[in-house]
Amino acid sequence: MRDLAARTLVQQGYTLLKATNGEEALRLVWQNTEKINLVLTDIVMPYLGGHELAEQLRVLRPNIKGLFTSGYTDNVLTQNGILEPKVAFINKPFSPAALAYKVREVLDMA
Repeated sequence: MRDLAARTLVQQGYTLLKATNGEEALRLVWQNTEKINLVLTDIVMPYLGGHELAEQLRVLRPNIKGLFTSGYTDNVLTQNGILEPKVAFINKPFSPAALAYKVREVLDMA
């Protein structure tokens, strides 16, 4: 899914930093001095989960927007306290068009 997401977003004109896990993503953000507008992360990842990654990124980059994804439905994640209500979420598997739409929607949110 990560490769599909990357290809889709590059085709839409976005510049990406890709990481294989939460720790690597945090390190990339820490090392990169350019503005990062959005982080797309799976909720369940090895080493550092998506929720924990988002919390740490908010400290480093308070204006960064987040989009979570998971193979679990948002209802299951919300009911189990894993995902906060009204957080940007796209369920896997997603189509390239659905991802492009959701990323634009999140970036356009005030």
